[in-house]
Amino acid sequence: MAEWLKDFNPEQEIEKVTEWIRQWFAENGPTANAVIGISGGKDSTIVAHLLVRALGKERVIGVLMPDGEQKDIDDSKRVVELLGIKSYFVNIHSAVEAAKEMLKTAGIEPAKDAIINTPPRIRMATLYAVAQSVPGGGRVANTCNRSEDYVGYSTKYGDAAGDFSPCSDFTVTEMRLIGDALGVPKELTHKTPSDGLSGMSDEDKLGFTYDELDRYIFTGICEDEEKRKKIDRLHVINIHKLNLMPMYKQK
Repeated sequence: MAEWLKDFNPEQEIEKVTEWIRQWFAENGPTANAVIGISGGKDSTIVAHLLVRALGKERVIGVLMPDGEQKDIDDSKRVVELLGIKSYFVNIHSAVEAAKEMLKTAGIEPAKDAIINTPPRIRMATLYAVAQSVPGGGRVANTCNRSEDYVGYSTKYGDAAGDFSPCSDFTVTEMRLIGDALGVPKELTHKTPSDGLSGMSDEDKLGFTYDELDRYIFTGICEDEEKRKKIDRLHVINIHKLNLMPMYKQK
């Protein structure tokens, strides 16, 4: 374990997060289900395990949402099978294509950022539609982690949204330790992270590894000056994703 994580106790954090989830639902949805998008990656897998631990598998609903073909969709299916939770398979491809066509019909050519961020926003809209449609209703789980949030590696009103966020204060390194302590298969918690949409790994897109990022978050140390500058710039320009919407107030 890295020196800067020597005091991190994953077993203890699991107990604390489990209790936090139970208390949050007791106050915000005593009979509601937890609805979570299952991507097959470490974060949604670990959060899903924590939800089952806190609420029981009967109150956790997984939603698989590929955009057409998803090469690791079998990992998503494996997660719901391992946990024994109810799940829905919703292919969002037709909705994504319809959104693009809608813009083109209006005379707007979808820009690169719009093409990248529309699928995550449709996924979040799908999760809320499921939450409002299942018996007993649901609350949508956010599955972001601290590392991604620090550099804004999320889509505003897409995967950055949700009703509650159990793991957004844990870095990628800490999440992996939690996953190991939970007994989650290593091929799921330690797989190369990707958004499941672009075909690229997170680290390829970011230009630095999560190990480098996490070390910088905890210690402020990054020997590669260019990477340090990029991390700092991403943090500054994306901090708005973590803040409440600015609101004008009458004097």
